[in-house]
Amino acid sequence: MRNTEPLGIVWLMKHFSYETSPYPIPAKMAEAYRSSWQYIAEAGNWWTGAERVAIAAASRTARGCDLCRERKAALSPYAVDGVHAAAAGPLTDKVVDAVHRITTDAARLASTWLEQCLDTDFTYGHYVEVVSIVVTTLCIDSFNEALGLELEPLPEPVPGTPSRYLPPGAAVDVAWVPMVRPETLTEPEADIFAGAPHAPNVIRALSLVPDAVRQLYAQSAVQYLDFSSPSMGNFDNTGDLRISRPQIELIASRTSSINDCFY
Repeated sequence: MRNTEPLGIVWLMKHFSYETSPYPIPAKMAEAYRSSWQYIAEAGNWWTGAERVAIAAASRTARGCDLCRERKAALSPYAVDGVHAAAAGPLTDKVVDAVHRITTDAARLASTWLEQCLDTDFTYGHYVEVVSIVVTTLCIDSFNEALGLELEPLPEPVPGTPSRYLPPGAAVDVAWVPMVRPETLTEPEADIFAGAPHAPNVIRALSLVPDAVRQLYAQSAVQYLDFSSPSMGNFDNTGDLRISRPQIELIASRTSSINDCFY
């Protein structure tokens, strides 16, 4: 299980001060974002800290990538070849391509594309972890951009070795990647569904990498609602938010529509 306690690293506390923000930012949000940067900086199940920070950097580069722009405009993103804009780093061309596609055109990813990417150095676990890092980075970057703020500098990588842990109960059922069900959880990932007897697929989607689910819960708790709370199903409860649950879901639905989200 990932260490969720602060690392005590000096640079971590320098992040997300929001001193120049035109709006007051709740302290718990800044704390959650620092935890997200810690999550990216540390070694995961399949990538080192340096590789994970490089994945976050590549997701930022993708948004200004000419090849990605051409693919986005094409009838099929698989019909356009070329070279991505990419910063120097430890990632292979295949990983950079995956990061760029996930960042800029996720709605048109295909299971056949993923199957062609897979090999001993890019497994389902590698892919799921990439998705988690990209989503974590995009959500925080979008928050800063909405406030008219500069993007937060990415964290310094933390030395460490990937655990290469695979939940033994993971299996392919309704998705492209293996996922865990509540009834197949084992002790190392027993907490990831917060003890619920059922878990929505949007949560299960990252369960091949348990820390990715924990990260999703933590970031959702400050940017949306707390998935682990028993009151999640209570539409009269919006926590600390100043808008109603129907307003929250209207914004979420519109955002999903703009992003061509399956849900």
